[in-house]
Amino acid sequence: MFTAALALGLVMLPAVTARARGEDAPRGPVGPAFGGRALQALVDGIQFGVIIAITAVGLSLVFGTIHLINFAHGEFVTVGATFAFFLNASPAGPGWHLIPAAVAAVALGALLGAAVDRGVWRPLRARGTGLINLFIVTIGLSLLLRHIVLVLYGTRPGSYAQYDIQSAIGLGPVGITPRDLTVTVLAVLVLLGVAVLLQRTRTGTAVRAVSANRDLAEASGIDVRRVVLFVWMLGGGLAALGGVFFGLVETVTWDMGFKLLLMMFAGIILGGLGSAYGAMAGSLVIGVVAQMSTLWFPVDLQYAWALLVLIVVLLVRPQGILGRAERVG
Repeated sequence: MFTAALALGLVMLPAVTARARGEDAPRGPVGPAFGGRALQALVDGIQFGVIIAITAVGLSLVFGTIHLINFAHGEFVTVGATFAFFLNASPAGPGWHLIPAAVAAVALGALLGAAVDRGVWRPLRARGTGLINLFIVTIGLSLLLRHIVLVLYGTRPGSYAQYDIQSAIGLGPVGITPRDLTVTVLAVLVLLGVAVLLQRTRTGTAVRAVSANRDLAEASGIDVRRVVLFVWMLGGGLAALGGVFFGLVETVTWDMGFKLLLMMFAGIILGGLGSAYGAMAGSLVIGVVAQMSTLWFPVDLQYAWALLVLIVVLLVRPQGILGRAERVG
């Protein structure tokens, strides 16, 4: 309760300060104009939410299979976005079109996930390294990857060569560019594809079995090591794709994945740790709340309101939206 009160105080501070100075607190417009802005914010929130969901699914699946909170997952997002930028728009790159550059970035993300699992996590798990120690290693790996990107990419924000400046399509009170509409539709299709993979394929059944009970899945003849490797590759590829989408609608920066990581964690905790569908639902809620809050409050506080919703939901339902309550002991 103290945390929730503190967060509420922080997000309300600008309004209180403005009132003390005799200024009007930030507030949204009323009347028909407000309805149009609300619809626009909802559309923007859905777009933001599905991008968060793409990046968060892999993070949630990794936790579900090996119970590891991968703090370096945000850097997978950055690596995908910056590698696509190098292939597409960098003066030192080959100048590929964004579509093949994005495909190559997804492949690199999958390879990075496999390399991290085979080179770091599998040897540490074989030695019986504790989860706290593994978590600390993820922080170190995150710092290492982030600063490698900083050295190679630099601090200057960049944009892709294609689909940069476009005119918005008017759909009643809502305006959306063809680029943003395409990104949203593709993101939804990718999430549906992940759902079909988990529900309709043998590999997806094996992933769900390992997430539910690793020991029982191994006793049933499932190659747990191969399943874990697949999850890391899937998570790395999805994170890279989400990075390309995020860089396309925003800008490509060296720390973009780290900034998005907090939203990823909020989405998977809100939806239920270890649940891919929970990560999708929670991320969508976080994205919508973050954008809708800008109707009344400054844009700088949109993440704070999203995290406040997370705190409130966890106070009411600690296991998250789609998580299952478990008894300890």
